[in-house]
Amino acid sequence: ADFHSYQPTVDDIASISKCDLFIYVGGESDDWVKSALDNVINKDMIVINLLEVLGDKAKEEQLVEGMQAESEEEDNEDVEYDEHVWLSLKNAQIFVNEIASALGKIDKENTSLYLENAASYNAKLSNLDAQFEQVVKNSNRDTILFGDRFPFLYLVEDYGLKYFAAFLGCSAETEASFETMAFLIDKTNELDLDVILIIESSDGSIAKTIKENSNKKNQQILVMDSLQSATVKEYNSGRTYLKVMQNNLEVLAEALK
Repeated sequence: ADFHSYQPTVDDIASISKCDLFIYVGGESDDWVKSALDNVINKDMIVINLLEVLGDKAKEEQLVEGMQAESEEEDNEDVEYDEHVWLSLKNAQIFVNEIASALGKIDKENTSLYLENAASYNAKLSNLDAQFEQVVKNSNRDTILFGDRFPFLYLVEDYGLKYFAAFLGCSAETEASFETMAFLIDKTNELDLDVILIIESSDGSIAKTIKENSNKKNQQILVMDSLQSATVKEYNSGRTYLKVMQNNLEVLAEALK
């Protein structure tokens, strides 16, 4: 299921109630978690809320120039944090340490193994993070444009990039207003963009409209994977966080040429 629309089944709730370690993001899309944890059977369960782990590193959703807000966003005065915390390689390293520490408390005999594995994995994350920094540093551009939802706030802020997009990352909107379309077309022309970005679940219709109405009409429409869902088939075929983020780096490099 998509991260934003997932609802647990009765079996899911039963599994959660007995687990040793439960990890969730902690944003608006996880409203179901509170009731799921109210009647846990395992009273020693360790629960990790990723937004709480980030603390003051958690970022508020940003409605940037030209972006179409949902009506409830315009009226909502509460602070809403961007939930797509995993799309930062720097955040990922924080989460790896937190999870390894929790596993070590649950399985004390293997504490050192979890910490060693965490250090090994974080070295790979750190290496990829350095590659992102190098690509951005050596690029001709500093701005990307999404004809789509924009879940990559943590990633662009990690590397000082600017962005324009049709909708917020958690938006349920699929039809862009005339004003939003016109703005994104103008920005595509103004910045002389060669790439328009979309996310993996998009039908690409907004990006195609931007392209068809731009001056150049020859932009590539490329996909950045926001890792908001994964099928069993993808998992079994070897899809991993590192592989997806490496591919995202290659797409980003193309967009910043």
